[in-house]
Amino acid sequence: MKIHEYQAKELFKRYNIPIPKGSVAFNPDEAGKIAGDLGQFPVVVKAQIHAGGRGKGGGVKLAGSMDEVATISGDIIGMNLVTHQTGPEGRIVKKVLVEQGLNIAKELYLSIIPDRETAKVVIMASEAGGMDIEEVAAATPEKIIKVYIDPLMGIQPYHCRQVAFGLNMAPAVMKPFVSMLSSLYRLFMDYDCSLVEINPLVITAEQTVIALDAKVDFDDNALYRHKDILEYRDIDEEDPLEVEASKFNLNYIKLDGNVGNMVNGAGLAMATMDIIKLAGAEPANFLDVGGGASAEMVENGFRIMLGDENVKGILINIFGGILRCDVLAKGVVSAAEKVGISVPVVVRMEGTNVEEGRKILADSGLNLITAADMKDAAQKVAQFVADK
Repeated sequence: MKIHEYQAKELFKRYNIPIPKGSVAFNPDEAGKIAGDLGQFPVVVKAQIHAGGRGKGGGVKLAGSMDEVATISGDIIGMNLVTHQTGPEGRIVKKVLVEQGLNIAKELYLSIIPDRETAKVVIMASEAGGMDIEEVAAATPEKIIKVYIDPLMGIQPYHCRQVAFGLNMAPAVMKPFVSMLSSLYRLFMDYDCSLVEINPLVITAEQTVIALDAKVDFDDNALYRHKDILEYRDIDEEDPLEVEASKFNLNYIKLDGNVGNMVNGAGLAMATMDIIKLAGAEPANFLDVGGGASAEMVENGFRIMLGDENVKGILINIFGGILRCDVLAKGVVSAAEKVGISVPVVVRMEGTNVEEGRKILADSGLNLITAADMKDAAQKVAQFVADK
């Protein structure tokens, strides 16, 4: 789950991680009041959406007076902000963060992420702050520092010093940086984060270390342990179909293709998307109904897929284990009868009660296309969408 920058900074404040003074505003009047309370100019007005690259898209601007705060916040709130992370469709900005301007001497990059290959937590840092880390990694990978931490041992002072020395920290800021990094690691672990990122982390002319930006993502599977974090969820920033799917405990991610996919199991989902691409088509979604799905879950998954106007064909690829093939078939038939089938549907199923499942589909009277195997299924659905 993603949260906004101002929400991430609220978490930073709990852990005594230095942040600029400021607050969130939902209209120009609120923005002006916050700027007045800060009592100094310039102030920074920053669009709040779940995407990076806001500055390049015109969503981060400096204001040197109250009039400029009103004008800039009025321009940003309500704008359709397009960045490299939003895609061409962009995101509507509904709020801004108004913060004090800082006297910046140096910009750094800092993040903490889990590393699956080593089963460790890795701190990534770079002196090339304020830039997209992907660009730094591609052009000058030697500028990225990586420090690995065994989560059973936790962060140690030498880890922090290793990062600080790698960033060529001046002695005056070494101690506050080490303290901040230790706190950032505790936040990462305490809240089961999948990412904590500060870009840029700035050193001011006054030799203070401040998180100018803040990005925090959480592992969805651990949110049941953090009810307070669930209050940060902003469904306006999520795809409506993904929001709808989450209501039924369906693992759904919208993609850019035109072939809808329903599978049971993440590994099978990945393999199905691969074979669709090999057949010359593009997947429109990742939809895993799970191993223990009910007929109702299958029905809702089917309905959600059909709600995507880009879907021109559907491939149902199920290996019946805990989710029996007859249960799947009942769900598909029920969904098709309620929603109506407007696109070709190819079904490939194997496993428990497969014959009963096939009979249910055959007796339904619906126009469902059966496939012998995964390759046959992918080729059939690719042919159907190619003809659209």
